[in-house]
Amino acid sequence: MRILTCAATTAALALAGCASTSPGYGPGYGSGYGNTAPPAGRCSDCGTVVAIETSAAGGGTNVVGPVLGGIVGAVAAKELARKNTDSEGRRNVAIAAGAAGGAVAGNAIQNRTGANRSGYTIHVRMDDGRTTAVHQADLDGIREGSYVRVQNGRAWAY
Repeated sequence: MRILTCAATTAALALAGCASTSPGYGPGYGSGYGNTAPPAGRCSDCGTVVAIETSAAGGGTNVVGPVLGGIVGAVAAKELARKNTDSEGRRNVAIAAGAAGGAVAGNAIQNRTGANRSGYTIHVRMDDGRTTAVHQADLDGIREGSYVRVQNGRAWAY
């Protein structure tokens, strides 16, 4: 039981390290010049589209995330079990649990990154100098150079 608790704690800490609360903003162009207020008549969450990338889903199931997660989980569990138990059966159970937990975590991380999503990634230089990128299924008339508002993870023609 102690091994499973250690493995679960290790997996939770590993996933917490991958979590991000940032909405995807970077320092962008023009940061540090002191002019962070948007120009008159423009909104604070608006900007200009600087690039649009088209992406297509692979069509099949991508197993890279679960496989790599399973391997990492099994190796971590093996090391924990080696140090914490003398029973071969408990080691095997810990390794299997680590592999399963790692595979689930790897799949969740892969799905969160959107590796298999088709559509468009729209890169926007915000009026205050930040840059952001949003992924959406359609463009709705947006093209490079368009002035857009970014709300709820989507770009809208302004």
